Amino acid sequence: MKSIDIKKPDTHFELNPLIAKRWSPRAFSQKMIEVSQVEEIFEAARWAPSANNEQPWQYVYARKGTDGFNELLDCLSGGNQPWARSAAVLFVALSRDFFLRNGKKNQWAHHDLGLANAQLLIQAASRDIYGHLMAGFDHEKVVQLLELADGIRPVCMGALGYLGDPASLEEPYKTRELTERTRRPLGEILTER
Repeated sequence: MKSIDIKKPDTHFELNPLIAKRWSPRAFSQKMIEVSQVEEIFEAARWAPSANNEQPWQYVYARKGTDGFNELLDCLSGGNQPWARSAAVLFVALSRDFFLRNGKKNQWAHHDLGLANAQLLIQAASRDIYGHLMAGFDHEKVVQLLELADGIRPVCMGALGYLGDPASLEEPYKTRELTERTRRPLGEILTER
């Protein structure tokens, strides 16, 4: 059985097919993503909603086979590097923690970046490209590599690519790739008042 079949969610309601399709693989194929498709995916992030239309997100990406890709890969934790090296694209999602219009703290910046990331992942899924967001990276290394200004911070990193063969993964990643998706019951996250 293929990982895409194993990862089909058992939902209680009919969801938009792209939401149901989206998951975070670790096995990527060697197929590259065209630059125009990469830009299309980030265009979807561009159109996410944000507080006061501030759009407090920025992205830096690199394609496999470039020095930039290797630099971003080196910023990932040891637990993410073994599988992320097979991705076609690595990226850093950055948050601007202040409003451009008045310099005040934007307490919703991370929320807004999360919305942008969600739209990015759904757009990728629409093209049979899968993304895996990661918190496991060296924050300071990214800040230094990208020479980030004060108030701009890396929130997560991500990998993009076409699905690959789970057999190409080492353990424990192979088992994770072939384990069914689960979520907490709706009743644990939803309350009506």
